[in-house]
Amino acid sequence: MNTAVLFVDDEKTVLDALRTQVRGLFGRRVVCETAEHVDEAWEVLDELSEDPDHDLILIVSDWLMPGTRGDAFLSEVRARYPNIVRVLLTGQADGTVLRRVRDQQLAHMTLFKPWREQELRRAFALAALE
Repeated sequence: MNTAVLFVDDEKTVLDALRTQVRGLFGRRVVCETAEHVDEAWEVLDELSEDPDHDLILIVSDWLMPGTRGDAFLSEVRARYPNIVRVLLTGQADGTVLRRVRDQQLAHMTLFKPWREQELRRAFALAALE
C-alpha cells in the first residue's frame, strides 16, 4: 500500500514547493497528489478513495482560492472522510476564520505561508508518518 497526500492550492509554485519538500523528507515513501482548485481535489479524492493501493492520510489545503475557500472544503472532507488529517494552509486568513477552523475542528492544524520544514513535519506526524 502506498501512502498518499493531497495538496490543494491555486498557486502552482506552492504545490511544487510542497511536493519538493515532501520528496526531500520522505523520498518515495509518500505519493504526492496535487490539485489547483477544489473541484480537481474532489476528483483526486474520489480516485484515491477507490484505489486499494493508496492510503490517503493527509490533505493540506490553501484557504484563499477561487470558488470554494479551504475551510469550507476541509469541512466537507471531514464529513466524507473523517480519518484523513486535514491541514489549513494560509497566508491571509484572519483571526475570525482561524478561530472558526479551530472551534469547529475543521483542521487538525494550520500552516502559515511561508511554512517551515519542521511545521510540515508536524503535519505528517499528526498523520502518523514521520
